[in-house]
Amino acid sequence: MAVQWKCFSDFFVVEMPTPPKGLLTDPPWLFSPHGHSSRLEQRTTSLGSQLNTQLEGWLSQAQSTVSPARAIIAPHAGYSYCGACAAHAYKQIDPSVTRRVFILGPSHHVPLSRCALSSAEVYKTPLYDLRIDQKVYADLWKTGMFERMSLQTDEDEHSIEMHLPYTAKAMESHKDELSIVPVLVGALSESKEQDYGKLLSRYLADPSNLFIISSDFCHWGQRFRYTYYDEAQGEIHRSIEHLDKMGMGIIETLDPMSFTNYLKKYHNTICGRHPIGVLLNAVSELRKSGTEMNFSFLNYAQSSQCRNWQDSSVSYAAGALVVH
Repeated sequence: MAVQWKCFSDFFVVEMPTPPKGLLTDPPWLFSPHGHSSRLEQRTTSLGSQLNTQLEGWLSQAQSTVSPARAIIAPHAGYSYCGACAAHAYKQIDPSVTRRVFILGPSHHVPLSRCALSSAEVYKTPLYDLRIDQKVYADLWKTGMFERMSLQTDEDEHSIEMHLPYTAKAMESHKDELSIVPVLVGALSESKEQDYGKLLSRYLADPSNLFIISSDFCHWGQRFRYTYYDEAQGEIHRSIEHLDKMGMGIIETLDPMSFTNYLKKYHNTICGRHPIGVLLNAVSELRKSGTEMNFSFLNYAQSSQCRNWQDSSVSYAAGALVVH
């Protein structure tokens, strides 16, 4: 009998033998806040090599057009769906400049009205371990604006996890100088998005920092309880694309209030809307001091093309923020 490893099948479809009794089917060697080793390390090496080859392939097909990015928006679905799209954002990273990577991902599994920090010190990936910047964490914790997520929440949440291998790959030439700052973003009010944006703006101002904003775009279909349709656009998937690109165009203006109004009007199911809102408010704060920035979307994709009411899809977009 064979099982499909849940976490690794997010990256690529791979079947592994049934694990020995007592081993987790969500393998700790993929995403381990503890940084523990495992009896499956040899298999990890093999699968890590396959993942590395896959990431290299996607990145080789993307163009570096707006590098160096200070922030990117990239999806967090299974790599077989969104890996090629995400590469267009990750291609804009300059590892010779970046030393610290903030990863802002939305909370999918636990109710959270603020932002939360990991309890871990190291995240393991199939490529190499990523060290969490404890100094920055200490500074953020002192503000009183953050909670601690449990290790179980940390392991369950894919919005941060899915960016770890791509981060490792993009930064591998300077991996010994790299630290990460994972932040789980809750269902923030407009005022809290402003507060977190203001707090993080000083980090965004630092050229050695990179922000990864984790978000998929429209989740369409009855299983998502969202079936907005503009018949003037033709087929359903065209309506979804028009809706998404309307929002993408607003994000490119870097105006947080316009993005908030767009969400209120259309209720587009952009799961990373709050991390995006935090980024836009951080940009708005920096603009007050005359900093010039622009954001460009570089790729758009859908998991499938919806043509009837029984269909469903998730949209993906990749873009980058550049500071001039």
